Formats: sequence, C-alpha cells, structure tokens
Amino acid sequence: MQKYLTEARQLLALAIPVMLAQIAQTAMGFVDTIMAGDVSATDMAAVAVGTSIWLPAILFGHGLLLSLTPVVAQYNGSGRRDRVAHQVRQAYWLAALVAVFIMLVLYNAGFMIRSMHDIDPELASKAVGYLHALLWGAPGYLFFQVARNQCEGLSKTKPGMVMGFLGLLVNIPVNFVFIYGHFGMPALGGVGCGVATASVYWVMFIAMSIWVRRARSMRDIRLTTRFSAPDTATLWRLLKLGLPVALALFFEVTLFAVVAILVSPLGIVNVAGHQIALNFSSLMFVLPLSLGVATTIRVGFRLGQGSAEAARISAWTAQGVGVTLALMTAIFTVTFREHIALLYTNNPEVVTLASHLMLLAAIYQFSDSIQVIGSGILRGYKDTRSIFFITFVAYWVLGLPTGYLLALTDWVVEPMGPAGFWTGFIVGLTSAAAMMVFRMRYLQRQPASTILTRAAH
Repeated sequence: MQKYLTEARQLLALAIPVMLAQIAQTAMGFVDTIMAGDVSATDMAAVAVGTSIWLPAILFGHGLLLSLTPVVAQYNGSGRRDRVAHQVRQAYWLAALVAVFIMLVLYNAGFMIRSMHDIDPELASKAVGYLHALLWGAPGYLFFQVARNQCEGLSKTKPGMVMGFLGLLVNIPVNFVFIYGHFGMPALGGVGCGVATASVYWVMFIAMSIWVRRARSMRDIRLTTRFSAPDTATLWRLLKLGLPVALALFFEVTLFAVVAILVSPLGIVNVAGHQIALNFSSLMFVLPLSLGVATTIRVGFRLGQGSAEAARISAWTAQGVGVTLALMTAIFTVTFREHIALLYTNNPEVVTLASHLMLLAAIYQFSDSIQVIGSGILRGYKDTRSIFFITFVAYWVLGLPTGYLLALTDWVVEPMGPAGFWTGFIVGLTSAAAMMVFRMRYLQRQPASTILTRAAH
C-alpha cells in the first residue's frame, strides 16, 4: 500500500503544475471572448467561429508532438540522457513541417467559413481575418510544445505552468492594444485577438527556450552542432508514435463540434443549455487530462529504469487517483449544478436544462477520467496505435450514432434533444474507458522482457 501512496504523491507533484498550465490556457480563451464581446457581438461570434476551426487544426499538431514526452521520459529513466537532445532537435523539424501544413489549412479556411449556411458576410470576413492573423502563431505554439514536452519528459512540469501564466499576463495588455487600438495601433476588434494570441505564443516559446538554455538541470541536454539536418529515421519514429494520438484528438474535438452543429437547429434554449454544461464539464476535464500527462511521464520513466512492475504500479495508481478526483468533481457538480448554471445565465429554462445535463456530465466524469488517464498510460507504453482505434470506435461508431438516435429520432424513445447526445457521450466514453482498461491489462500481462523491448524502440 505504501508504494501506491508514494507513487500517488509523485504523480500529483507532476500533475498539479500541468493542471495550472491548462487553466491558464483556458483563461486565455475566456479573456479573448470577453474582450472581443466588449467590441460587438459580431466580433465575439467571429472569434468563436475562428476558434472552432483553429482548435482541431492546432490540436492535430499538438497530438503529433506528444510523442516526444514518452521518448524523453524513457531515455531519462534509462540513464541515456545524451540521446535526448537529438530527439528534441528532430521534434523541432517535425513541428516546423506540421506548422506549414496548419498555416496553409488556416489560410484557406475562408472557403469553409463562407460555405456555412446563412452566415453573415461581416461575421465571415472577421472570422477569416482572425484566422489569417492567428495562423502566424502556429509555429510559435508548436515550438513551445516541443520545449514543454522536453521538460515534461524530464519530469519538469513547473516551467510549462509558469509560461502558461506568463502567456495569460501578456495576453491581456496585448489584446488591449490590438483589439481597441492603442499606442498607434489600429482598432482591429476580433481580428486583434488573433494578432495578440499569435504574439503570445511566440513570447511563450522564446521565454521557454531561454529557461531551457539557462537551467542547470538541462546543461547535459545539448548538441555540439548548431544545426542538424532532418533525420528521417527519428522523424518517422516520432510521427509513427504521434499520428494516432493526433488523429484521436482530432476525432474527439470534431465530435463535439458535430454535436454542436446538430444541436443548433433545436432552438436557443437547447443550444445555450448544451453550451453551459459542455463548458463546465470541459473545465472539470482539466483534472484527469493533467493526470494523464503526468502518468505518461511516470510510466515512460519506470520503463526506462527497466521495471515493468513499477510501470504497472504507476498506471494503476493514476487510475485510482483519477477515480477519486472524479468522485469529488461529480459530487461537486451534482450539488451545485443550479448555482453553476446561474453563473452563466438567469434564464430559468436554460438553467433547468443545463442543470439536467450536468447530472449526465457527473455520470460520465468517471468514464472520462478512466479513458483519458488510460490514454496517458498507453502513451507511456508507446502503444499509441490502439488509442486511435479505441477513440474512433468509441466516439464515432458507438457514441455519436447512439446520441443521434436518442436526441433526434423516435426509433428508440421519444426525441430527447440535447440529453440524447449527452447519453451518447456516456455510451462513448464508457466504452472507451472499458477498452482502455482492457488494453492496459493485455499489455501488462505480457512478459517483462517484451514490455521493456517495446518501450526501448
């Protein structure tokens, strides 16, 4: 029992800075929405539309680069820190290539926005302008993620937290300058959010680079040459590990976007209630998501040390901590659901619907915790391909069709509206959690030599 408690303390020590970094990043989006909304409803809507395209694109790149964390953690655990610098240099090449692809997608996103049914021309124009400004931040964001993943792979999660809050602090005055037009700058409204956010990502990357270069604990993570050509073998290895995670993240984000589109014809009350419950559950999701990141680090490190048993203890401790946190957040959600809804709106119909949906959110917090921590565990074992298949089957084959049938048809019951989609979320997340646990158990039953050989690749 003592070894599990010790592991839980080490996990939380890694996870808490990640949680705070995630909160800072979420707060940046909140600040953008509030400040753009202060200009006009059109500017706020333009930022929302632009963000709905930016997020799937940038999270695809983010997912690709997550492959660096378990690779670095494994080298760190095995005492082969001399190999880390080469992996990081190649991850920068991967980030640069992906950034070019994402920038091209965002530059041409106007075709997608203008094809939306009945979209206001001014709104479309501002959303395109927002994305054209924001796309210049894509390389900065991805380079920052490389530096952050390097630190996290070396069990240093505090720098990411500090840079997250630095980004938030810089974002507010830079937004003020570009949105409202101060210090000789034009008033750009919602487009100014894009300029500010792009600038902030570069500030975060530069600040993180300076920290990495000056930190004593990082002095052995250096290459003697200032330039390294792309190494196709290393790039392919990182790509092969990261692509399933990137696709899984993309499928998850687009699932919620598709549900939002399907809910939109159901009327303002349904849309508002759905958005409130989804926004709040997204905030709660930060806790297990951060634990998942910490678990990847711990499992990769333990496998690098050559102990499959210690990796197993790390994995199951994380799941135990995750379920305990989910119990606490579920009780909090059920108890205060009406008070939470009232923070967003005073409309009694919306509050009633949002409160009902939060009951369903409280149920799926358990499954959500198990599946996202399970995904972190499988990344630590470098078993990323299974993450893609599990996510695709759970969300798109089981969750979305179930939600659609219950929400919009009378084939099973009378149409349930948004509650039907939320029941679909429960089905999808529960099946994902079950498949993740099954896969974990399958991997852990293999001989230790097989597990360690796989981790060393």
